This record gives sequence, structure tokens and C-alpha cells, in this order.
Amino acid sequence: MRQFSVELERGMVAPMELVKRGEYAPATMDAFLLDTEEGTLRPALIICPGGGYGFVSERESTPIAKKFNSLGFQAFVLNYHVAPFEYPTALCELAAAVRKVRENATEWGIDPERIAVSGFSAGGHLAASLCTGYQKEWLLGALDATAEEIAPNACVLCYPVITSGEFGHQGSFENLLGIHTDADKAKKYKQDLLELVSLEKHVTKDTPPTFVWHTYEDASVPVENSLLYVASLCNAGVLAEFHMFPLGIHGLSLATEETAFGDPNCVREECAVWPEMAARFLDQAM
Repeated sequence: MRQFSVELERGMVAPMELVKRGEYAPATMDAFLLDTEEGTLRPALIICPGGGYGFVSERESTPIAKKFNSLGFQAFVLNYHVAPFEYPTALCELAAAVRKVRENATEWGIDPERIAVSGFSAGGHLAASLCTGYQKEWLLGALDATAEEIAPNACVLCYPVITSGEFGHQGSFENLLGIHTDADKAKKYKQDLLELVSLEKHVTKDTPPTFVWHTYEDASVPVENSLLYVASLCNAGVLAEFHMFPLGIHGLSLATEETAFGDPNCVREECAVWPEMAARFLDQAM
């Protein structure tokens, strides 16, 4: 097993005033790589922890990577920028992460055509943003990239933030768009950007195959977020698998003692099967 951190190129993603003040450091990606025999190529999973675009959750980072190591994946955790950095900073960083993994696939024992992204809560919004937007000209221009370089081959979404509409998680979108600090900016962004980041409206036939799970009683990010996205995937003819577990609070992570961090409400044995389900889906989809 090898563990190390990789610095990602900035591209045109950070507000220049923050760069000039020294308040921006490049995003990093933590790698968790299994030892492989020469010529052996494994699938890869790039993990975007949740945190409402206000922080990056520790519970949804290293434990997830190590779990997917145990399932045969080379795993990465993206430490993306959150508020006060705004859209599209984190999206550009995830795109850069996919390109970095693909560029180093041979050295890191990875099949470059089997690179999936995964996200939890707001991290799910980030992962799905790339899956629905990797062909956008402005994103390709920001990174001087091609769609083939930054396109995920599949996606795993865990209780994701998806919609900015009726069932949206307001805090995530306030942090993402910076609309909680400036009333005039809020008005403009509500008109111009909220629909752009309501991802159920942007699924196409080119969106990668996607595995989704959620709990019915999630009171923070309603299950309708996943239902809307899965419906859009189906309507576009995109391969999808969806599991709605009846019980469980928001933010279960692995739903085991390991990621409960002392909170018994975060242990749900019936939900803890999701990583194996997701791994089987990825094996079929990529």
C-alpha cells in the first residue's frame, strides 16, 4: 500500500484577489494505492466528501478510500476548496483530479478507462456536476483540457445534494454560490446560476452510468434529490442503480462503527452493504 498527497494545478478557478493576498493554496488529492503486479490495472475511485460546501468531512474521506481499497480499487480523496471559494472552483478541481489520475494511470496501476467519481451529500453535488458538465466549453477552457481527459467513466452518489428547487439543501447552495453574504449577488445568482446548478435539469445521454443510494428518513437532504436525479438518468437512457433504505439519518458514511465517530445514530447495518453494491455496479458499468 502506498499513501501520498498530490497537488493539483490551479487553472483558472481561484478568485485572483484571494491568490494575490496569499489566501489560496492549490487543492490536493490524497492517494491510497494498492500494490499491483506489473501490467495489472485496477479501477479507480475519486472521492468527494460532503460538508455543505462549507468544510470537507473527515468521516467521508479516508475510511471510504480504505473501504474501496478492500474492494480492489485504487482510491483518492479530493480536498477541494469550500466557502468562501465559490462555484466553479471545486468543480474545476475535481475535473483536474480526474485528469491527473488518467495522466498517471500506468504509474499508479489504474485502467484509464475505469475512473469513477463518488460524492457524499454536497460532495455528491460536486461529483454529479462533473458528470453532467464535463463537456461544457467553459470548463474545458478553464483547464485547457479535452472532454476525454476529464470525463468520469462512472459515478457513485451517496445521499447527494442535487436540486436547488423545492427540495434543495439551502445551505449548500448558499456556500456554493456565495449568496448568503451579498443581497445583490443573491438576486443575480438566483436568476442566473441556481438553475445551472440544479443538476436534475442537466442530465444527458452522455452522463456516465451512476449508482445512487439515499435513506427515506433523511431530514437534511430529502430523498427527492436522488429521486429527481435517477428519474432524469432513466429518461436520458443512462445506466443507473438506485437504493432507498427506509431508515437512517443524513451523513451515514459507511454506516458502521468505524465512521460513526461515537454517534450510534450513524450505525445502520442494513445500509452498510452499499459499498459492495456500488463496487458490483462499477464492475458492470465500466
